[in-house]
Amino acid sequence: MTINRNESKAGWNFDNSYAQLPELAFSKLGPNEVSAPELIIFNDELAKKLGLDLEVLQSEHGAATLAGNVIPEGALPLAQAYAGHQFGHFTNLGDGRAMLIGEQITPEGERFDIQLKGSGPTPYSRRGDGLAALGPMLREYIISEAMHGLGIPTTRSLAVVTTGEHVYRETVLPGAILTRVAASHLRVGTFQYFAKAGSVENLQTLADYTIQRHYPAVTAADNCYLALLQEVIKRQASLIAKWQLVGFIHGVMNTDNMAISGETIDYGPCAFMDEYDSATVFSSIDRHGRYAYGNQPQIAAWNLARFAETLLPLLHEDEEQAVKLAEGAIAQFAELFHQHWLAGMRSKLGLMNVEEQDETLIVALLTIMEKYEADYTNTFRAFTFGKPEETVLFGTSEFTEWYEQWQERLGRQQGSIADSVALMRSSNPALIPRNHLVEEALEAAVKLGDYSVMERLINVLSNPYEHSTEQAECSAKPNRSEYPYQTYCGT
Repeated sequence: MTINRNESKAGWNFDNSYAQLPELAFSKLGPNEVSAPELIIFNDELAKKLGLDLEVLQSEHGAATLAGNVIPEGALPLAQAYAGHQFGHFTNLGDGRAMLIGEQITPEGERFDIQLKGSGPTPYSRRGDGLAALGPMLREYIISEAMHGLGIPTTRSLAVVTTGEHVYRETVLPGAILTRVAASHLRVGTFQYFAKAGSVENLQTLADYTIQRHYPAVTAADNCYLALLQEVIKRQASLIAKWQLVGFIHGVMNTDNMAISGETIDYGPCAFMDEYDSATVFSSIDRHGRYAYGNQPQIAAWNLARFAETLLPLLHEDEEQAVKLAEGAIAQFAELFHQHWLAGMRSKLGLMNVEEQDETLIVALLTIMEKYEADYTNTFRAFTFGKPEETVLFGTSEFTEWYEQWQERLGRQQGSIADSVALMRSSNPALIPRNHLVEEALEAAVKLGDYSVMERLINVLSNPYEHSTEQAECSAKPNRSEYPYQTYCGT
């Protein structure tokens, strides 16, 4: 392929700060070339934010770059090493099928990792082929962009290219590569790997790098490493509350899937809850409900405790004092999460001030919803537009009593009903990426080569608080025949 100078640039403005960490942190890679890269879907809005040239990246050369066949000027491909507790069991891991090509510096001076997922084997592949199938890569694109639309911190998806090659799983599938964009790919598992495989000096280097990249303000603290721990806890408390408020279930909250930046990362066996049930699990491998919807806050705290353990040598030279500092920080998570969740639930019900009995009112509603198997998203959507009769709760004695209490509570506010409705509209999405809609889009794309279904779905999910007519058409819950829904790892 002949490449001119403009094509080779394409707006890339790479730095490679992660490569300055100790060598145990990564393995440098060469390109893993594929036979026939073809661009399938491209995120124009994200590309503009990154300062990239849309025309060049949507060309033949752009597809080759997004497949890993061409390494852009200034890039330094590598696979990151990390460890993790997977379903509670510790193991060494790493990017087994992903390649970080560099850190894009945007025109605004922001820094984002550009990673190719499904780009082939790495030293961390553990006998895997390092490849990815088209369906799971499109699924991550849809869900991650939906999360962005919901206002939830997340990695994002720039593009998906097909490779022209097959991936062998239970069946033969078309291969694909996703371009993932993240504030960074630093994980709790990254710190676990350094704590186990490196020296205290290595660990301090990683912590200093993390502070510089994500939390520069903590350098002014008396104990910057304790401040780092506290800031990560704050971001995770906010993030997990946002998950709970929209009914998102991550499905595989291993420590290697908790980002230090506070972004949602790894859209493997994830899904959104239809009927409200705190025990909801979608992952086919989570047979005991470890990562069920209702357990996510507790698992987040557990993961953060593992993070705190790695920082003990940096928190204080006396181990006993270090443990006390760590325990004190971790103890704050539950209350921080609770504050975020309670504030979010008040907003979902249009409550603009604070009353002591608000949580009792909220919990009572969720209890009724669980009893009558009410759709989580559509129940709050019906409340938003003053149509409680559209819920399965309507007409039950429990709901009638609760509804009267809610109306009395709204009446005690100084704000108007219009103010409450505006708050509810901005807090209750019109729709979520319903599992059956995602599967319909993927089936049309993978089996029929029809990407229009997916494009329409992505469009209506891009601004879920718009409450448009088209969004209303996509808000229906699935038929009972579409239960039970399962998701799978390996995406």
